[in-house]
Amino acid sequence: MRISQYQLAKAINVPARRINEIVHGKRAVTPDTGLRLSRYFGLSERFWLNLQMQYDLEVTKDSLQERLDSEVKPLSCHHSKWI
Repeated sequence: MRISQYQLAKAINVPARRINEIVHGKRAVTPDTGLRLSRYFGLSERFWLNLQMQYDLEVTKDSLQERLDSEVKPLSCHHSKWI
């Protein structure tokens, strides 16, 4: 199935700019857009929101990885008083 950004925007009743910005990673898939996409494509709402969450996590991980490595030391189970 081939559909243009403009056709998709019209079909789900959102501005074409919204679809363009989502496609180019400049805008997140909101619950509103996720519901519209799920209805149009016949997929679950969670699919679209999970896709956005995974994207956000990867982008954040890429940008913070060095800081996380230097600032946050993993808990060592052998030295923990909790266990």
